[in-house]
Amino acid sequence: MALYIFSDVHLGSGPESKEIEKKKKIKELCELVKNDGDRLVILGDLFDFWFEYKHTMPKHQFAVLNMLYNLTSNGIKVDYVSGNHDFWMHDFFETEMNLPIHQDFFDLEYNGLKLHLIHGDGLSPSDKGYHFLKRIFRNRLNIWLYRNLLPPDFAHWLASKFSGTSREYTARRDHHFKQDYENYAEQKINNGYDFVAIGHLHLPVYKNFENGVYINTGDFINHFSYAKIDGKNIELKNI
Repeated sequence: MALYIFSDVHLGSGPESKEIEKKKKIKELCELVKNDGDRLVILGDLFDFWFEYKHTMPKHQFAVLNMLYNLTSNGIKVDYVSGNHDFWMHDFFETEMNLPIHQDFFDLEYNGLKLHLIHGDGLSPSDKGYHFLKRIFRNRLNIWLYRNLLPPDFAHWLASKFSGTSREYTARRDHHFKQDYENYAEQKINNGYDFVAIGHLHLPVYKNFENGVYINTGDFINHFSYAKIDGKNIELKNI
């Protein structure tokens, strides 16, 4: 059996042709997981924007949610590590889909390997501005105001516009932080982890250190890359 890890699909961010391609690739990955996997970890930013209301959800996310529900219904464990576009997740995934949400990072032992899994937003020590914005986005009062004062359709439109601007900015900037991510992974490996997976950069990376492996899972927008752990074998693959 195998563990699969992918990230950064940003569903809803592209033209219709790109969104169709993304969903097709996710379906292919889910088929791989069903064939020889027993666990799937989504390493953040599956959606370009997710805001949870008590009784409302974006209809264009239904197909992918159904794919994930099909996995969990068939006994495959699926975990979600929150990313910088996932600040507003509440209990929908856990209560309705049996899919746990892990805030910020997820430590896991798998096939005797000690894993550290993290989306990666704000990992660079020089990214002080993002840490300030993160506190604003996660502020409970701000979330309550957004949920209760804005109509859902307008709130989703507004957030999608902001998400697009944020994504373009971080895509340009975070490539400069590539070395910071490698340094972070090496530190974790030196502290006893066998494998570190990070997303967020939209840049696939496979790097062997003396005591372990670091993978950046890239994205499911252009690279359609994912990590696979099968026994002790760790791979970075494309679908």
